[in-house]
Amino acid sequence: MMSRDEEFMRVALMLAREAKEAGEVPVGAVVVYNGEIIASAKNRREGNRCATAHAELLAIEQACAVRGGWRLFGCELYVTLEPCVMCAGAAINARLDRVIFGTPDLRFGALGSLVDINSLGLNHKLRITGGVLEEECRAILQEFFRERR
Repeated sequence: MMSRDEEFMRVALMLAREAKEAGEVPVGAVVVYNGEIIASAKNRREGNRCATAHAELLAIEQACAVRGGWRLFGCELYVTLEPCVMCAGAAINARLDRVIFGTPDLRFGALGSLVDINSLGLNHKLRITGGVLEEECRAILQEFFRERR
């Protein structure tokens, strides 16, 4: 039986596959509130020609619109790759309750791999769960970069 975290991560993986097909780094993200997806996005940096068009930021922006404000109390962010400093900072600023990621990012990860933004003494702490469907999340990224070389 699939866990709740795996169920939502599978949706994020589907979005990552769509990003890959569009020539984007395959990262997908969903925001969940009360057990339902309220926002979803995939990387759009190439398509939008914008450095900040990460899946996490786009999903957080959508969730803010749905919830009618910038505070996303009670919301969880599911993302296939550990968020970078920019995206982890946005998750904290949005007051997300929890971030669940698939595979760690040893080069840019800001929730424990490279740095741990949660340890900075900020006024909000995220609950973090890493490694959900890690192998599948890692495989799609490895495949993408292998094909690019």
